[in-house]
Amino acid sequence: MTSLDLIIVLFYFAMLIGVGVYSSKKIGNESDYLVAGRRLGYGLYVPAMTAVVLGGASTFGSTKLGYQYGISGLWLVGMIGLGILGMGIFFTKKLSKLSIFSVSELLGNRFGNRSRYISGLVMAVYDIMVAVTAVVAIGVMFSALFDWSSATAILVGGLIVVFYTMLGGMWAVTLTDVIQFWIMFIGLIGILIPVGIYHAGGTTGLVNQVSPEFLNLTNIGGKAIFAYFLLFFFGMMIGQDIWQRAFTAKDEKILRKGTIYAGILCIIYGIAGAVIGMVASVVVPGLDDPQQALPQLVIKILPTGLIGILVAAVSSAVMSTASGTIMASSTIIVNDFILFRSTKNRTEKEKIKLTRIVTLIVGCIAVLISLVLQDIIVALDVAYAILSGSIFIPVIAALFWKKVSAKVALSSMVISAIVVIADLIIEGVSSLNAIIWGIVACALVMGIGTLVQNKNTPVVEEVNKNV
Repeated sequence: MTSLDLIIVLFYFAMLIGVGVYSSKKIGNESDYLVAGRRLGYGLYVPAMTAVVLGGASTFGSTKLGYQYGISGLWLVGMIGLGILGMGIFFTKKLSKLSIFSVSELLGNRFGNRSRYISGLVMAVYDIMVAVTAVVAIGVMFSALFDWSSATAILVGGLIVVFYTMLGGMWAVTLTDVIQFWIMFIGLIGILIPVGIYHAGGTTGLVNQVSPEFLNLTNIGGKAIFAYFLLFFFGMMIGQDIWQRAFTAKDEKILRKGTIYAGILCIIYGIAGAVIGMVASVVVPGLDDPQQALPQLVIKILPTGLIGILVAAVSSAVMSTASGTIMASSTIIVNDFILFRSTKNRTEKEKIKLTRIVTLIVGCIAVLISLVLQDIIVALDVAYAILSGSIFIPVIAALFWKKVSAKVALSSMVISAIVVIADLIIEGVSSLNAIIWGIVACALVMGIGTLVQNKNTPVVEEVNKNV
């Protein structure tokens, strides 16, 4: 990178820190800090929701798959987008009526405290591990940009995210995500795709130079498409970072339509990533590591200045995920464990101070895990399998099935979690069957348990009549 490119990137990072400082002055109460005061309109909500979903895995993953399989590389991010669409279509009417801060708070209100603690623990660990993957990705980029050691790059990059997230809370995360959204979409779709297609000989030249299979939507294989469905579709609809962003919407209309728009934008982003990967397969063929498709294409075809913008765009994708998941994990710890169990009456300022401290601690834990953990994929796979396999059905029941009792719901979560972990031990952490068997076990326990209970005893009323 040239000096101009580095200046652009450094200016971008300084701007993020500035947003955190600015946002800290806009925080008046706990709702401001955790859910941006529940007053976002389309202009802030749609890009913020889109950015928290699209991270480094989405960006590098879709371009890698596009490099290997062509247009069918869109399915990874496409399934993420479909999950967001599903939440927008099926969940938003219910979510708009809830005055809560977390998924586990919903389960606690509906099924009791033990359900709240179990789901809260799973959610908090899951979000921390997702944050770790993002911090590691930030470290990789910083290491390449500035020729730093891996440890130094992770520390500096991770602490930038932790700093602006801790200061401004959801307001800072929202404002930075909006900036990151526009940089991502302008950089990758507005600049890299047209310039890349030009260097590939235009649309006709690109089509003529790639293998015919690259134009087939199912080239990646039905098994891979189904795997992405299991991994991302269910998890997107119940993720704490996604729900917490949903609670920032001003009203039901913005929540519903804005979430649907965000899902559509995610699918567009997935298509764009696959196209970029296809372009890279023509412009920079023969790469040993397909994950290098995006950076190698940027270096190959873009002039000084634009390289800096594209580096900022990729950094945006990664940082938006890190900030959102750090915020999500700290919210659960404060809301569902500390404040919920405490008998002390705290003022709004005391609550904000407590949440800032926990956010700082969670962020630092994510950075430390990034420094010492050699394989984050193992922990992430386990957390993701338990999240989708044991919590998805209880969330559906909490929102839509009034006859399920607290005892039955808790039993379904515990038994399905045991099934998921047992399958991961037997088949390995990469097993997709763990999610399938977990969902099946959870549904069977809940269905049979509810039928037996309703037959023998009166229906147990829900704890919270508003759910």
